[in-house]
Amino acid sequence: MPSLSGPTPNAAPRGRLARLGLGTACLSLLLTGCAGGAHGPQLPPASFVALQEGPGEEYVIGPLDELTIFVWRNPELGASVQVRPDGRITTPLITDMPAVGKTPSMLAEDIKLQLSQYIQEPIVSVIVNKFAGTFSQQVRIVGATEKPASIPYRANMTLLDAMIAVGGLSEYAAGNRARLVRFDKTTGKQTEYAVRISDLLRKGDTKANVMLMPGDVIIIPESAF
Repeated sequence: MPSLSGPTPNAAPRGRLARLGLGTACLSLLLTGCAGGAHGPQLPPASFVALQEGPGEEYVIGPLDELTIFVWRNPELGASVQVRPDGRITTPLITDMPAVGKTPSMLAEDIKLQLSQYIQEPIVSVIVNKFAGTFSQQVRIVGATEKPASIPYRANMTLLDAMIAVGGLSEYAAGNRARLVRFDKTTGKQTEYAVRISDLLRKGDTKANVMLMPGDVIIIPESAF
């Protein structure tokens, strides 16, 4: 007499289907993890509001910057000059004044001191018209981009601004695995942040846009497939 406790005819297929479903779920989770791509701390998104353009208050003058120097009530002592590659400028009554490494207000004070030998209590202001910046004032974008470059940092510059300046991602860029490397001058530490450039440029995800800082380096890898 046959046993009544044996397996039913459909038991084995159901077992195989259950194991197949579990394997599919595990594969799905694995692929999801790979798709995320970016690892590391996240930066808060930048807000799209009317922001100040041009160099910030603590901007440090670099070689090839173009400056306008005003001397109140003595316009003949002012000048529009470009900082020479040796880091110096020449204006009326002043020859070879060091400019690189100073903020505009610091340079204005140095010019004021020199002019005090010729006029009484000069009032001097310095405006940066076009800026190249020192290395510490630049943002560098390297890797899988259309044209890797160092670009001058502007006040309130965002990741989107930087990517537009270099023409966006290359065809094979893994933009969501990009990293932003930031050096903290106060602590001397370097931190890497995950950035999602593909989501920003190709999907229009504004939450992927972040504020940049002078000296930031953006590294964009190529996709493995």
